Amino acid sequence: MSTSTLIVGGGVVGTAVAYYLAKAGHQVTIVDQGRHGGACSHANCGYVSPSHIPPIPQPGLIGPTMRSMLSSSSPFYIRPRLSPALFSFLTRFWWNCNAKQMQHAAAGKHALLHSSRQLYQELIEGEGLDCNWEKRGLLFVFYEEKHFDEFQKLNDWLARDFQTPATPYANGELQKLEPALKDEVYGAWHYPEDAHLRPDRLLSSWRSILERMGVKILEQHKVTRFIGEGNRLRAVQCGDQEIAADRFVVATGSWSPFFNRELGCTLRIQPGKGYSITMARPTICPKIPMLLEERHVGVTPFEDGYRLGSTMEFGGYDSSVNKKRLALLKSGASQYLKEPFTDETYEEWYGWRPMTPDDMPYIDFAPKFGNVLITAGHNMLGLSMGAGTGKLAWQMLDKLTPHVDPSPYRLR
Repeated sequence: MSTSTLIVGGGVVGTAVAYYLAKAGHQVTIVDQGRHGGACSHANCGYVSPSHIPPIPQPGLIGPTMRSMLSSSSPFYIRPRLSPALFSFLTRFWWNCNAKQMQHAAAGKHALLHSSRQLYQELIEGEGLDCNWEKRGLLFVFYEEKHFDEFQKLNDWLARDFQTPATPYANGELQKLEPALKDEVYGAWHYPEDAHLRPDRLLSSWRSILERMGVKILEQHKVTRFIGEGNRLRAVQCGDQEIAADRFVVATGSWSPFFNRELGCTLRIQPGKGYSITMARPTICPKIPMLLEERHVGVTPFEDGYRLGSTMEFGGYDSSVNKKRLALLKSGASQYLKEPFTDETYEEWYGWRPMTPDDMPYIDFAPKFGNVLITAGHNMLGLSMGAGTGKLAWQMLDKLTPHVDPSPYRLR
């Protein structure tokens, strides 16, 4: 039986949920406080990366690494401020820096990442999504030999427990694989199953498909109130307008904690501001997307452009563009690449990533309303986990057998 579903949030996760629901024959409406695909889904590095299994909280992270995050020149920066929510987040983050929690989070991440990689392939081939999809893998690049060698242990764990091995390239073999890297760069680990795409093109193309399927997309519609009847949500209010539905999905990314009271839960999500610079392709352009590990910079070549991205800034919902953070991207790329950037800049961008203390998303029904599903907190992997989350959300709403175990993503 067809039901009406209202999705709050028009990023990649909300779009994926809408697609699978509409494909199943349901009436779907997306409302977004800005424009569809205009927030953190717009100009990220575009990785669809089953390699990104290890969670951010890991054993040994507490200490020098955390202290370095108080430096504004660090790739990961915590702006000192009085914030009970940030203090609670960091306390729980530190609590998760142990082997047991790392294994638990890794298993949950792997399921969604592996699922999404397969689903994107099916979507792009089946729906003809125009998004610059390329299957060249991903390079984890190390300037120094000791850091390259240290990664061996992590790679062995990924290969043993998750069947996700990488191929090492060192001692000059790396430059044969990727000539854009400087000769002094020691080595890299290549994960061949990873892929990449241009996220703005993905969202634009996917939107066209949704609209052909009958999905309504309402932009500049900020939800200001939830209107419930007993243990069910009846409608949401956007300005002077009430929008009713049978079921609801909250896919609002970093803004989700603002609905904690309405949902009857505590979503421990902090906005982690990431930056990117999109520019013309350099003459010596990388063929394979890469992560420059010591400097935490992502490099993505597109057919018609080139992007440097990453960094992480915990500074609340500050909408200013920090030029110092953008400069870190260029200086980091300069250490590794023969031609790290060009002068023809298309866009300087930031987005708030929805970070959780254990690096795991929330995909669960709201305690207050039995017809509201929360899909939020995908950290730095909203794109990589988007398709798998969308399919799982549809299966949970329709009470179908889920294609991945939803228990790791319960409210906690």
